[in-house]
Amino acid sequence: MAGGKLSPRQKMINLMYLVFIAMMALNMSKEVLSAFGLMNEKLTSANEIATERNTAFMSGLAEKVSEQPEKYTPLKEKADQVSSLSNEFNEYIAQLKAELVTDLEDPTDYEKMDRPDNLDTKFFVSGAKTPAAEEFLAKIAKYRDGVTAAIRSVKEVEPAVADDVEKTFSTEDVENRDKVKVDWLKYNFEGFPLVASLTKLTQMQADVKTTESKVLSALLAGQQASELSFSNYEAIVVPDKTAFFSGETFKGRVVLGRFDSTLKPTKVEVNGKEQTKVENGQIMLEFPAGNVGEQQVAGELQFKEGDSTVTIPIKSSYAVIPKPNSAVIAADKMNVVYRGVNNPMTISIPGVPAVNATAPGLRKAGGAGQYVMNVTTVKAREVDIKVSGKLPNGSTVSDSKKFRIKDIPRPVGTVRGEDGSIKMARNALEISSIGAILPDFDFDIKLKVTGFKFKVEGQPTVSVNGGRLNSRAKSALRKAKRGSSVQIIDIKAQLTTNSSYKLKKISPVIVELTN
Repeated sequence: MAGGKLSPRQKMINLMYLVFIAMMALNMSKEVLSAFGLMNEKLTSANEIATERNTAFMSGLAEKVSEQPEKYTPLKEKADQVSSLSNEFNEYIAQLKAELVTDLEDPTDYEKMDRPDNLDTKFFVSGAKTPAAEEFLAKIAKYRDGVTAAIRSVKEVEPAVADDVEKTFSTEDVENRDKVKVDWLKYNFEGFPLVASLTKLTQMQADVKTTESKVLSALLAGQQASELSFSNYEAIVVPDKTAFFSGETFKGRVVLGRFDSTLKPTKVEVNGKEQTKVENGQIMLEFPAGNVGEQQVAGELQFKEGDSTVTIPIKSSYAVIPKPNSAVIAADKMNVVYRGVNNPMTISIPGVPAVNATAPGLRKAGGAGQYVMNVTTVKAREVDIKVSGKLPNGSTVSDSKKFRIKDIPRPVGTVRGEDGSIKMARNALEISSIGAILPDFDFDIKLKVTGFKFKVEGQPTVSVNGGRLNSRAKSALRKAKRGSSVQIIDIKAQLTTNSSYKLKKISPVIVELTN
């Protein structure tokens, strides 16, 4: 357009074209500057919203710490660290932006921010970076490295989150469109209009807010993922009841229970008493088991959640069975009850608090499981004792046992407590009492002699009522020779507790006179 000889008219036309193009470029430049300004305002507004969101997150986390300090305190410490780094870097950028527009009458007149002088003067001198530029890069590195170190130390957070932070705030050399590596600071800030640099700094603040949100969310998501991980679960067998009997069908469920060592309820109450012992997130219970039978475990767990308290009910049961404190040893042939006496019996079913026992002559005798059995009038030689009771699940269990019925063994006659063949002086026998005993019998019962016969050699047999010699027996005793034997035979006796019972024939006593 400027070559060759041109007429004055053509030169004028060419000049008009140049002026027109310059005017178009000037108008385009003002529109671009205004666009950068509007973008800067929108980013600033978005940053304010992000700040409110992050502040609300930190407030909610602080509330969680007050509810569950053991669970959320480590998470809060990392969140505080990230938040502190973000606030520090954000304030530094805000101060830097303020310094760049100090000499402007109107910081919102973006069309006048077309020159790079303010930022270039601060960051670059004769093509070299100033101390302010080095400080800017150091602040970026401090934020980037501090945040990545904080989140990399939390194993529940994905490494990709830290990688993203490093990429976003990288200050490594940049490859331009000519495939040439250039300095990051010069590439992004040298020679740009001031409004463009301000917008870039505001964008960096937006990146800080976004990074803070992402990191805080990742920390919380990591905590939740850790809590929900199957490694924190354990298979628990929950039987329909806590005790089963032989031959009964087992019924129950397998559930997954999550164990959280940081979980600590606000309050635990079981069977009316507050429980305070918590280990690895488990409430440790310890109280008396109670009486034999089914016992209940009832109470509640309380957790603080926001301004309210969440209550989780506790309801379960367990069975108490008699403590095995002795071996069960039975002589199979010794299941015997005797006529004429009250046979004490202990009858129970393990795991059943109360039983019902029936048999001829059987009756309760006070305490639990205590009975007495009197079979004096039972003619049979055997008797069945039938026992039944209700299990905790409501079903009935029953059993029976056979006992032989025996008479009281044959008593043995005694003189002065001695039995069999004895030696005694004449005068001692005259004043001695005649008795009867049941040697080696399991029951401590007394016999009362009601009469006997007294036989002296060469003398008629004398019948005596009661347990001592009468006058006729004494007279016959005086006629006995020295060394002769006197017989006490046909002794009659009865039980002191049951006079109607007929004892077997009582063994006689032979007395050899010593004088």
